[in-house]
Amino acid sequence: MSNPFVVDVQSSLIDQHFKIPESVLVVIHTPALEVLLMDRADAPDFWQSVTGSKDTLAEAPAQTAAREVLEETGIDCRPGTALSQGLRDWGLANVYEIYPRWQHRYGPGVTRNTEHVFGLCVPPGTAVVLNPREHTRYRWLPWREAADTCFSPSNAEAILLLPQFVA
Repeated sequence: MSNPFVVDVQSSLIDQHFKIPESVLVVIHTPALEVLLMDRADAPDFWQSVTGSKDTLAEAPAQTAAREVLEETGIDCRPGTALSQGLRDWGLANVYEIYPRWQHRYGPGVTRNTEHVFGLCVPPGTAVVLNPREHTRYRWLPWREAADTCFSPSNAEAILLLPQFVA
C-alpha cells in the first residue's frame, strides 16, 4: 500500500513551478542610442529594459532574449526575421541578489540570479506593443537619461555600456 503523504508531497513539488535563476537583460535601442524603457505592471515607476528568465534549463540565452523581446514588446527578433541580426550577445553576465519582493518566484534557498546581457538595435519608429500583464507604459529616452531612469543598477550599467557595443 502506498503512502498518501509521499504522493501528495511529490505531486505538490511537480505542480510547483519556480523561475530558473538565469535570465536575460535586453537593451533595445536605435542607431541614435535612444533606449526603450518600460514601466513594470507589478511595480509602478520601476522602469526597465526587457528582462526575463529562461523557460527551461536547455533554452539558450539568445533564445530567451528573442522570446522575451517578443512577449514584452511585440518586436520580433527571432532567427529568420528582419531584426534577428540586430540582436547581439554582449558577452556579459551579472550575478545579483534577487530582490526580496520577487524572492517567492524562485525555489527555496535560491537568492542569486545570473543575468546575460544583450543589445537589440531597431530602426527609429519601431512599433512597440506592450504585454499589459508585464508593463503599463513605455518611452524612448537618450541613453544617459535612460540609465538614470532605471531602477535596477545592472540595467543602468548595461545602458551606460551601450556606446561601446554600437561602435
